[in-house]
Amino acid sequence: EDEDECEGGRWKSGWAASVRLERFGHRRIRGAASKGIGGLLTGGRQFNHMNNPKAVNQWNRTVKRLYSTHRKYGMNAIDAYAIKTAFNLETSRHNNQLQDLLKRNQISEASELFDRMPQRNTLSFNIMISCHLKLGDLFHARELFNSMSDRTAITWTTLIGGYAQNNQPREAFSLFVEMLRTDVRPDSVTFTTVLSGCDETITKRDVSQVHAQVAKLGVRADLSLCNTLLDSYCKSQSLDLAFDFFMEMGLRDTITFNTMITGFSREGAIGDAVKFFSGMQSYGFRPTNFTFAALLRACADLNDTALGLLIHGLVIKANVIQDVFVCNALLDFYSKHDFVEDMRTLFDQMPVLDGVSYNILITSYAKNAQLNESLYLFKQLRLTNFSRRDFPFATMLSVAANKQDIKMGRQLHAQALVTNADSETQVANALVDMYGKCGKFEQANTLFRSLAYTGTIPWTVIISAYVHHGLDPKALDLFNEMRRADIHADQSTFASILNASANLALISLGKQLHARLITARFESNVYCASALLDMYAKCGSLRDSVAIFESMPERNSITWNAMISAYAKDGDAEATFRLFDEMASLGFRPDHVSFLSVLTACSHNGRVDEALRYFDTMTRTCGLVPRRDHYASLVDVLCRRGRFAEAEDWMERMPFEPDEIMWSSVLNSCRIHKNLEFAKRAARELFELDGLRDAAAYVTMSNIYAEAGDWDDVAKVKKAMRERGVRKVPANSWVEVDREVHVFSVNDRSHPLSKEIRRKIDELAERMEAEGYQPDVSCALQKVDDVAKAESLKYHSERLAIAFALIKTKESLPIVVMKNLRACVDCHAAIKVISRIVGREITVRDSSRFHRFKDGSCFILCGLDCETELEFILGVVFLMAVQDLRRHSFK
Repeated sequence: EDEDECEGGRWKSGWAASVRLERFGHRRIRGAASKGIGGLLTGGRQFNHMNNPKAVNQWNRTVKRLYSTHRKYGMNAIDAYAIKTAFNLETSRHNNQLQDLLKRNQISEASELFDRMPQRNTLSFNIMISCHLKLGDLFHARELFNSMSDRTAITWTTLIGGYAQNNQPREAFSLFVEMLRTDVRPDSVTFTTVLSGCDETITKRDVSQVHAQVAKLGVRADLSLCNTLLDSYCKSQSLDLAFDFFMEMGLRDTITFNTMITGFSREGAIGDAVKFFSGMQSYGFRPTNFTFAALLRACADLNDTALGLLIHGLVIKANVIQDVFVCNALLDFYSKHDFVEDMRTLFDQMPVLDGVSYNILITSYAKNAQLNESLYLFKQLRLTNFSRRDFPFATMLSVAANKQDIKMGRQLHAQALVTNADSETQVANALVDMYGKCGKFEQANTLFRSLAYTGTIPWTVIISAYVHHGLDPKALDLFNEMRRADIHADQSTFASILNASANLALISLGKQLHARLITARFESNVYCASALLDMYAKCGSLRDSVAIFESMPERNSITWNAMISAYAKDGDAEATFRLFDEMASLGFRPDHVSFLSVLTACSHNGRVDEALRYFDTMTRTCGLVPRRDHYASLVDVLCRRGRFAEAEDWMERMPFEPDEIMWSSVLNSCRIHKNLEFAKRAARELFELDGLRDAAAYVTMSNIYAEAGDWDDVAKVKKAMRERGVRKVPANSWVEVDREVHVFSVNDRSHPLSKEIRRKIDELAERMEAEGYQPDVSCALQKVDDVAKAESLKYHSERLAIAFALIKTKESLPIVVMKNLRACVDCHAAIKVISRIVGREITVRDSSRFHRFKDGSCFILCGLDCETELEFILGVVFLMAVQDLRRHSFK
């Protein structure tokens, strides 16, 4: 419409130059037009005498109104409109028809009309280019643009804006540079448009060059353009240049100050943002809803609880609490600080709700593992009048993924298909994640391969799904494929692949990833640093974990939790408690993960009193609702100390039924403390659970009966396993030597150095016997004599791995062995003696914890039982794939 008036202005200007016009009031034009065709023609004659621009604009609007409301009169209106013009009358009619069809969303009819037009002018092309851009069809818009022989500033600006609005700022900048090489001069709208699409891909140099062109071409920098320049400097993380330009601006408004507050808040400079907040009020500008929302977002992202609560008070004082935009920012603040009850109270009190309000609450409940509440709110949202496009499909798919509820996920997929929401990048990625987390990798891969845009995020999603299911070698394969496709890994990608390396406990692979992390300049990122810290801890290199933690310039709750968890898994309870207290003293609020690590440390070290104290702190002081895994840790530590009555009392007080993890914990402790009666009850509870497929419970019960000599009941348990299709997971241990992984099973003879390994074990056995070691034959549960039992214990998988490492590594180096199941009591005692005999530090990480052996001692309070088949995170898949790990080297 603006261009139509612009082109109309050209012939009106020419007409005005050749005819002496008399003053003519625009009301007479409106009156003449209201009289129909006769009046219109009268108005047309009177138009010859207009010299009032307001009257010209009134005439222009009148003609268009007649065309849109009275088609018959409208055609005559066009005739009158073009009486004295230099336009082609037929082209002018077609352009108006094009605009009319597009207003009614008749896209195909407009395209057909455009194709049939015998002559097209610049306006014709501009109309269709705008149409394609609104549909997100950049390809055909660019195709039309390239076919034009004559382009105006409006044409260039329209296409530049299309790229900017479709999240392609780099293309927008390239087109702007191309425009500068032509004779068409950009105006202030062009500059504002190209800058409006700035994101993190646009650099300080890009913005400075645009700024220089504004000055070079003498374009009048109005306030709108100045504010856009200011915003672009902020988005390019050039706060120094933004501040300098702000000080140079002769005219400022509320948007100016809001831009500075948002920019500085986004970069974490909350103190400076508050100064601008005070400054805008001293200049007489009242804070708006955008001002408060920007500050609240900063408080949410920077964990500044006190300032956020203060801003909430100012929101009430400024009487903008009724604004849904501000309320949503408050909801987001409370959500990110895990103030779930306060968030829900605010939500219930909001006078106006929108889709964003529901989305924040649903996402928060999902993040806090309150999945049923998320689902309930989503069902409520579906009953509202909000558009289905407002539905948080991505969030709910995340809920389905976390619950591993494939039925719910497929229902959401169907609804997303109906609303075409599956075409949105975020929803498409969430679908891949949902199918992957639910273990449906065929569907996940099909969706992944069908994505129109497979950038960093979809690759990270599918890699994370494989890591989630312990399919770490497959995740490494995809990471290599991603690199070959020249897709750059981001922080999340590195975090996921570092988790895969940690799960495989391959420190050489982890170090290669560490090097790539440094090359990508992500080593200072708190999430990547936290993943690195966790990787080294799981690989048994706590020293490297501590070094990374201490060298980090910035730490957040995730970092602290990772380090606390590292100490907990290493069995160092005192260090765990000390770091937890230090974290709290520095103002970081302990969350569910923090308390789980502390309770894990208590469990591994038998610290019952501390466990009860920390559990009480979590509920009473911090107001956190314990989750299932917190209760499981508490029950575990009580059972390990033989306090079965207290454990049973806690299980009865829980808000949910005990699961197989808890009953398995009870069963294992019953075996240690020889509590056969309670063990039978735990076994019955486990057998009654639907879908119990974990071999650990069956094997533990079988071992308890075997130790008691009750071979009939052993046979019954094994029969139940066969009938339910439960398969015992074989015990395997592995050790990494010279960047190659060597895997051993019980009594393994498949290794090329098998004879040398057995000779080393026999040699060690003789020296161990001389040291006073006696095999604990109760750990051999075969129905054979004691001599045969003692012989079988010598060749447990971890002992084979240690013997191999003693043969192939230097005497000064420590040995690190990984095992997928829990080590037995006899192996634990044997490795103590071996560490003293060979003078080497030996670390064994089993499915429960790390055991550090040195000089005949273990630095962990273990309370070990015999080799129960507790399935480790790698599972069977690792055993099938680990032999091929050498091809994952990132040389």
